[in-house]
Amino acid sequence: METYTLLRAFADSWHLLFMTLFFIGVVIWAFRPGSRKVHDETSSMIFRNEDSPADARDDSAGRKGRANGEAR
Repeated sequence: METYTLLRAFADSWHLLFMTLFFIGVVIWAFRPGSRKVHDETSSMIFRNEDSPADARDDSAGRKGRANGEAR
C-alpha cells in the first residue's frame, strides 16, 4: 500500500471521526452552563477603558482622537 492511499484511508475514517468529536466538544464547551459571564466580559473587553468617542477627544495640540501620551 503506498503512502497516499494509507493516509487517505486514515483521513477518511479515523481523522474524520476525531475532528467531528473535537468540533462537538468545542461547541459543548462554548455553550456550557456558567460561561455566559466569561463570554460577556470578553466581548466588552475592548470598551473597558473608553470614556468618550475617539473624535470627541481633542488635546491642546489640535490632534484629534489621541489622548496625551498615546502612541500613534
